[in-house]
Amino acid sequence: MKPRAIAQPPAETSVRDEDLALFRDAVTDVTPVAVTHQAQLAKPRPKPIPGQLLRDERAVLKEALSDPLDITEEVDGNTVFVRPGLPRNIVRRLRSGYWSVRLELDLHGYSTDAARAALVAFLHDARQSGQRCVRVIHGKGLRSQQGVPVLRHHVRHWLIQRDEILAFAEALPAHGGSGAVVVLLKSNSKNGATLND
Repeated sequence: MKPRAIAQPPAETSVRDEDLALFRDAVTDVTPVAVTHQAQLAKPRPKPIPGQLLRDERAVLKEALSDPLDITEEVDGNTVFVRPGLPRNIVRRLRSGYWSVRLELDLHGYSTDAARAALVAFLHDARQSGQRCVRVIHGKGLRSQQGVPVLRHHVRHWLIQRDEILAFAEALPAHGGSGAVVVLLKSNSKNGATLND
């Protein structure tokens, strides 16, 4: 058997001095590139808008004040509500002005959704500022397209669903009558107020 020849690596070629001189002459005007160890990235993308989260939060707000069954009652022809377990004389005291009305919200001209949002914000602000008694004017519905008091119905149902509402009663005629309710709020636990405050 004939031995096989093993390939030899090519001999190194040396750069001639005149080639090196030509290369240097060709690159004399070249500026070296600054070496950075960072990749060149495209413009940063804007943060994504959490669309579903925003939709969920709006739905929760809307559901927080939906329309339940009616648990109000009529007393002397006026609609009233007292949280179960509380004394019935709250209604008389509420209507007589025992607690003075400190804040008022007028919902005339509001759409149902806008009225709901305004009521939530109003009640929150009233509680934060330590108010116990507020008035919500929803109107009598005299100018509504259907001729029925739409907001009157909604406001009263929304109030029933709020834990901070202890009671409400139709306002006295001088203060809006059937177009408004006087609302008694829970005391802010920070100040320790009671129903006698």
